[in-house]
Amino acid sequence: MGDISCSDDIVNGNGVDGKIQSSLNGYRKSCWYEEEIEENLRWCFALNSILHTGASRFQDIALLDTKPFGKALIIDGKLQSAEVDEFIYHESLVHPALLHHSSPETVFIMGGGEGSTAREILRHKTVEKVVMCDIDEEVVDFCKAHLDVNREAFCDPRLEVIINDARTELEIGKECYDVIIGDLADPIEGGPCYKLYTKSFYEHSVKPKLNRGGIFVTQAGPAGIFSHTEVFSCICNTLRQVFKYVVAYSAHIPSYADTWGWVMVIPHSVSV
Repeated sequence: MGDISCSDDIVNGNGVDGKIQSSLNGYRKSCWYEEEIEENLRWCFALNSILHTGASRFQDIALLDTKPFGKALIIDGKLQSAEVDEFIYHESLVHPALLHHSSPETVFIMGGGEGSTAREILRHKTVEKVVMCDIDEEVVDFCKAHLDVNREAFCDPRLEVIINDARTELEIGKECYDVIIGDLADPIEGGPCYKLYTKSFYEHSVKPKLNRGGIFVTQAGPAGIFSHTEVFSCICNTLRQVFKYVVAYSAHIPSYADTWGWVMVIPHSVSV
């Protein structure tokens, strides 16, 4: 879980660990956001302010103004995206799949409540319809209200927002899609998204909903030299049990303090 801590430090000529937010009568108040990456390893950065906080029946939500990464969206104590580098995550999630498809017209997003994935999809002129299915209406409303960068995407008439469980929506719906995108939390055992990363889900819920030549892509968690064993390799191996052609790729995201991974399923083999 992420923590926000504040402390009063005596100001001296050399500064105190670079923690400067405000100075008054020889003292300054330092506020930091801290998140546990793994046991014995924490990642923290200085805050300018806490912009907004909220809560839904599913999770806690916060928008922080951070010194190194700008506005940062925090859900249930985990950094979801940061203003300075969220484009790395969302461009990597969206554009390889949509550019590989010959003419993507319909796209289904599992999750993606903050709207950034939809924003990137809607840059493609061939896209006629985007369905964003997120289970948490309060998160969607929070992001609509406070993430200015996605305001245009939420107003785009091509975007349809559905509040439901993505698995249920795929299974009850009759429509198939050119591209299906998984923008969900990592599959922590017992967590809310765990069942949306299983072989059964890919085989019986995702695969039948892809149009001929359709592409599926999902975020796949940390993909660093040491961290890839957490979920990235498992997701990749699970997809290979269901689909013939699977491509894994990664990019470094500074605010995540790690390399991040994505896995894409394509209709035929490619050289990468």
